[in-house]
Amino acid sequence: MIKLQILGTGCAKCATLALNADVAARSLGLDYALEKVTDVNAIIDAGVMSTPALAIDGEVKSVGRVLSVQEIKQLLTA
Repeated sequence: MIKLQILGTGCAKCATLALNADVAARSLGLDYALEKVTDVNAIIDAGVMSTPALAIDGEVKSVGRVLSVQEIKQLLTA
């Protein structure tokens, strides 16, 4: 199972990134779990200084921007 994490305070950009990640993983038919990390200390501990951020299996892949569905698909299939 792939673990997708959206790190952010819950702003509109965070919600859009979460939606895009969900659509990307579903369209690829992946077995995944999507977690929204909103605790500021946990976000900082992950090394994220600009939100939203996307982590895949605990590794931060994107910081400070909303990735498109296609960009997330590329990360998930790399």
